[in-house]
Amino acid sequence: MKRSKAGRPARHTACLLAVGAVLLAPAAMSGTPDFPLGPLPIVEIVGIAPQSAAAIERDRLPYAVQRATDWDVSQARADTLADYLSRHAAGIHVNDISGSPFQTDVTFRGYRASPVLGSGQGLSVYLDGVRVNEPFGDVVNWDMVPEAALGAILLVPGSNPLYGLNTLGGALALTTKSGRSHPGLMVEATLGSGARRRLDLSYGAEAAGWHTLLAATSFDEDGWRDHSAGRLGNVFLKVGRTAGASDWSVSLLGGRSRLLGNGLLPAGTADAPGLYDLDRRAVYTHPDRTRNRLGQLAVNLEQQLDSGAALTASAYVRHSRRDTVNGDVNDDAGEDACAEEPDDADCDAGAHPPAHPAVLNTTASRQRGEGASVQLAVTRGDHQLSAGLSFDRNRVRFAQFEQEGFFSASREVLADPEEEREPSSSVTGRARMAGLYASDTWRLAPGSYATLSARFNHARVANTLTNDDGVQPREAFTYRKLNPSLGIARQVDAALTLFANVAQSNRVPTVIELGCADPEQPCRLPVGLQADPYLSQVVSRTVEMGARWRTANVDAALSLYRTVNRDDILFHSAGTSQQGYFANFPRTRHAGVDASGTARLGDVTLRASYSYLAAVYAADGVLFTGARNVRATSGTRLAGLPRHTLKLGADWAPAPGWTVGVDVLAVSNLLTQGNEDGLTEDAEDGEPPQRADWRIRGHALLHLRAGWQPAPGWEVFVRVNNVFDRRFETYGTVADDVFPGGRPLAPGADAAPARFVAPGAPRTVLAGLRYRF
Repeated sequence: MKRSKAGRPARHTACLLAVGAVLLAPAAMSGTPDFPLGPLPIVEIVGIAPQSAAAIERDRLPYAVQRATDWDVSQARADTLADYLSRHAAGIHVNDISGSPFQTDVTFRGYRASPVLGSGQGLSVYLDGVRVNEPFGDVVNWDMVPEAALGAILLVPGSNPLYGLNTLGGALALTTKSGRSHPGLMVEATLGSGARRRLDLSYGAEAAGWHTLLAATSFDEDGWRDHSAGRLGNVFLKVGRTAGASDWSVSLLGGRSRLLGNGLLPAGTADAPGLYDLDRRAVYTHPDRTRNRLGQLAVNLEQQLDSGAALTASAYVRHSRRDTVNGDVNDDAGEDACAEEPDDADCDAGAHPPAHPAVLNTTASRQRGEGASVQLAVTRGDHQLSAGLSFDRNRVRFAQFEQEGFFSASREVLADPEEEREPSSSVTGRARMAGLYASDTWRLAPGSYATLSARFNHARVANTLTNDDGVQPREAFTYRKLNPSLGIARQVDAALTLFANVAQSNRVPTVIELGCADPEQPCRLPVGLQADPYLSQVVSRTVEMGARWRTANVDAALSLYRTVNRDDILFHSAGTSQQGYFANFPRTRHAGVDASGTARLGDVTLRASYSYLAAVYAADGVLFTGARNVRATSGTRLAGLPRHTLKLGADWAPAPGWTVGVDVLAVSNLLTQGNEDGLTEDAEDGEPPQRADWRIRGHALLHLRAGWQPAPGWEVFVRVNNVFDRRFETYGTVADDVFPGGRPLAPGADAAPARFVAPGAPRTVLAGLRYRF
């Protein structure tokens, strides 16, 4: 008998109610919580939505948030924001796909926030309430985040509807400093391996109710790999005023970068080593250059009303542009050569040398977004209520060009000046999103709280495509979804809190996904747009339960979760080429455990976290089509995600002004994308299939750091990453290797599938000087 899909959410709610009854039973039998007498418990206030007005005590939340401050990040001597999250946040894993520290692929519980177009995005990222997921593909440009201005980081788990679209697996809310919260001067200069040079500064001031903050970052490096230099700079300015019951601020953010992320390298065998085995610092083909620019204006207002309510309002305008230059293999080179000389005998033998074996792909995208939101928060008796409305719209213009060329001895693509730079595709798209949401945290009994939330999302996405067939008719799609959430938290005593939560969120297809969704006309990323068929929106449901433990010296949390995506949007590769298309997959599932703890023992602080993640396809379907079909069955693992992640850390203050720290990061193996079924080629003429275990092996890394304060306000620090210089990889995919052993294929030879890997960085040393006044 077929089960009704409509009954599944009801079963989740029924399970939550059953768990809630167990949690609330002690409260029903006692009028007051049975807390021991002693010091007052620590009360931490956190936000429940991107806007700051909706904030409650952390122990009343029915899920486990993770929070860090700028002091935590500085004490960790982290290279970047992504580096800090990878070493300190439970459930976070980072794939260093491009090789640039600011182009990393950050995953939380298997959901991505990545700058790579085509990655399945599932985390929403906010900066002072402004969504920074770009309209074109929901990508996150980490290089445009003003790290020197950050004051707090909040990682929210699950499909929380209050955080809007794309919150499938969680949300990352970043809050900047102000002149009121961070007065004074901070300057930090860092030098390191790969000719890395970085300067961060921030200055805050407050006078007569006015507060001002200026923060800036400058970064420059040659990189540890060949042809991988990068640089970026950004400036953040915030001016505001607090007068009576009102507080307003205006912020400006500007940034630009030029980063070279040279991607994956083909690995071989002991008998036939690949380019990666010969030289992990090498690059396959180049250039692979990305230029980003950003300008953002944001206004925030918070008003305390006479009724005790708090009103917040915000508005923003955001402009961004991205220009890329990518040197690639010309897949049509042989066909084009024979088309020009059809009578050549080498064409019949398949040995005609290609006229233009390389192609230089360039893209240009321009994005403009604006939006506004308003929220009201009020406490009435046993209820903490909040409600809000948001509206966002954006416009995207994208164009791609290609120019045929040649490879140099170093595999650099040189454009043929006699060949024209030809447009291959373009798209103009618009999207409008509106959201209406509300939340109520209700004190059911002393120490027991229930939280009910809901958000209604309405989105309309429209595209106009231009390709080889000319301008296509304009297509427009509308999506609507009501997403609820219900959770219960029970404070068992002053230290222990139990919680359970059920939540739902959704994600609508973006311009790029709608513009590249036809398997009959696959496109290249980034991107040859060909067709505009309909894609369903992704709907994600999370069930989570766990416990928090907090005393004066110990913090610990345990979460068990299960998230199911329906109609997940995946990029399907057409065989082992770089072409493909977006399509809905019936169902994927992420289930696991996050456990973390921190203990302060005098001069020593210990940290540990462990994450187990079972991320699988929960239905049968085809993942990749073209030269072969990779068929997934229910239970097949998703590629690129470790099942086990262990993070250990310790900090010791052996003497006044001295600190010494150690970090250990261990991850288990990853499946290689394109090898999920253990095969590399289909069987032919009844022969058995060619099997190969191309998994990325697990690894463990040791990092050391130390700091010394020679005088008040001054600090000298040093950090050594990958102390034992371990050789490791962070990601893998299957593609054709046309440069076996770093040498070009002989004319007429067929390229064989190979495992391409993302090399991990070798031992690096960073030293710096920080001054605070």
